[in-house]
Amino acid sequence: MTESIRTLLADLRAHLRWTRASYALFSGFVLLILLILYVWWPLAEEYFALFNPAYPLWRQLDWLLINIFLFMSLMIMAGADLKADLPIIVVGLVGGLVIESWGTQTDIWHYYTFERPPLWIIPAWPIAALSIDRMVRFLGLLTARLPLPPFKLAYWLVFPAFYALMLAFVAPTLGKSLTLAALTLCAFLILTPTDYRLAVLNFAAGAGLGYYLELWGTTRLTWIYYTLEQPPLFAVLAHGMAAVAFWRVVALYNVFRPRLVNFIARPPSLPTLANDQP
Repeated sequence: MTESIRTLLADLRAHLRWTRASYALFSGFVLLILLILYVWWPLAEEYFALFNPAYPLWRQLDWLLINIFLFMSLMIMAGADLKADLPIIVVGLVGGLVIESWGTQTDIWHYYTFERPPLWIIPAWPIAALSIDRMVRFLGLLTARLPLPPFKLAYWLVFPAFYALMLAFVAPTLGKSLTLAALTLCAFLILTPTDYRLAVLNFAAGAGLGYYLELWGTTRLTWIYYTLEQPPLFAVLAHGMAAVAFWRVVALYNVFRPRLVNFIARPPSLPTLANDQP
């Protein structure tokens, strides 16, 4: 085994090891799933009603969903740190709510329950955000020795192409304010790159995970796009753009966090006037 491979394996163990926080995150993940099943039990009953006792159970299991669950479970447990992961969770929740509201309110996609948006889908976004964070760490270690120019070239090839695809896909809703806001935000993020390497890696990881999420959701008719594609290319790549947006927001928070902590700990005192003295 060469020295470079040993170094890579050591870095992987250091960055993706399980910690005490790993088990806390996994327990929270399982508890969240159980809570969703409890609150939206009628939806679960509809799903379980699809099982046919005339066929073996293993042939009716949703193996794609099971594999996605196992992969995301392993990802969120790798290198978990509650202090670092909490901002990702919050940004994922808020960002997921915004994205789902945009898509369902403009009829770009709709869910089989016709909720706009369904609250039970929102928790999937922070779980995906945590998984993408771990994937980016792994990809970062694999590409650490690569120079910056290829990432810069990839950035200016991929992101403008995605924006052109987005314009074409959302064209029927261009008159709606939510779509205009989404286009403006994406244009701002693309035109203000902060780290070409991390932007490309986040986009790749988000799109990679997004493909399997969209494949499951659209082929099971859990959600349906107006184009009826299963899944549309735009939807897959949009997960990559969402990952970039979440990463940028978390990075911005980390820049201002020390000042925010100091402000909360020691709020500025109001000046007193001389004639207010006793």
